[in-house]
Amino acid sequence: MSDIVIRAEALSKRFRIGERERYLALRDVLTRAFSSPTRLFRPRTRVSANGEQSHIWALKDVSFEVRQGEVVGMIGRNGAGKSTLLKILARVTKPTGGFAEIRGRMGTLLEVGTGFHPELTGRENTFLSGAILGMSKAEIRRKFDEIVAFAEVEKFIDTPIKHFSSGMQMRLAFAVAAHLEPEILLVDEVLSVGDLEFQKKCLGKMGEVAKGGRTILFVSHQMNQIRRLCDRVLWIHAGQLKHQGPTAEIAANYEAAASGEHDAQDRPDSPHVIARFQSWKILEPAGAHSNALNSFGPIVIVFTLQIKRPLRNVHHGIVLYNGERQLIWGTGFDGLELEKGIHHFYYELPTLPLRPGAYHWRVTLHDDHGLIDDWDCLPELVVATKPVTHRMDDWAGILNIPCVFSRTREAFHDD
Repeated sequence: MSDIVIRAEALSKRFRIGERERYLALRDVLTRAFSSPTRLFRPRTRVSANGEQSHIWALKDVSFEVRQGEVVGMIGRNGAGKSTLLKILARVTKPTGGFAEIRGRMGTLLEVGTGFHPELTGRENTFLSGAILGMSKAEIRRKFDEIVAFAEVEKFIDTPIKHFSSGMQMRLAFAVAAHLEPEILLVDEVLSVGDLEFQKKCLGKMGEVAKGGRTILFVSHQMNQIRRLCDRVLWIHAGQLKHQGPTAEIAANYEAAASGEHDAQDRPDSPHVIARFQSWKILEPAGAHSNALNSFGPIVIVFTLQIKRPLRNVHHGIVLYNGERQLIWGTGFDGLELEKGIHHFYYELPTLPLRPGAYHWRVTLHDDHGLIDDWDCLPELVVATKPVTHRMDDWAGILNIPCVFSRTREAFHDD
């Protein structure tokens, strides 16, 4: 028997722009059929005022499979079609073309408070949501205390849900979906609503769900969450499945492509500028993206600088920040003599053992008269090495250092 629990084949979804499709009563259909019989079988295409077709394809020919027990991430820019795809899989939205097969009881967490009735209490909504997921009252009652404790809403459980904050609603919705043991869990970008501690709690619970052999399809813009949870990633771009594959590879390519959209040449120039950093890239190891690092070994980076007139006794500084603007490393060099023209500053590092993610170089140039140039480098540095840190973020740190563990020292020596 096949272990494929989600199968999408050529899924497509078209939406109309700027107007609602009018409901046709039976008399309208009959009138149209008698006045022009062939119209009944032709697709209707609305045209906007400027003559363009007034619809957009949110999804186009998306096909993929998910196996039982897989945790699959879905990434892409806002508007790429990720949420639409989840809504089709959840049977909330009907596809325009293609089909999807789902095998197993499914739980969904697509939007905060979806399925909750504002006038009902948290207790009543827990039972209602559980029933929608296909659970019996006995199953819900058995899990109820655990759900409420996880959501941290014990004091308000008998208060109408309309008085809950969005964060409280999200916590309760997640707790219900995660604890009532669906075989397949669809999760949209909802964890960002909660505070940091609850996000960690949710990620831990999803990890437990995954280890229990259940299947998760998880949409997030937080690449650290994707890397921590997911075995495989689907990259949705402009309504189509651009790439799919191992998390480390696809996440790195996505981040490198996203940061590579920024061009250093967009920096404003003026006649008063006497020196300017123009670009940077990784020379070694060379890869598909010049800003992506996918090796623990030596790295050679070059920064290109244009000088418009000779400079004497120049100081050059370089620092590296993580995504939270935390300083990771920095150094500087004094007494540089730079002639007019193009210069290249090379950095050779034995290793750059950072956790996977996006980082920022900042380079500066000073002389005795003050600042000459200060550049927050674009594109970002994307570290795409395999994660080798602790599985819990609290103990992972900022470095990603490969190591060998053994209970005997002799294991570290060749025979």
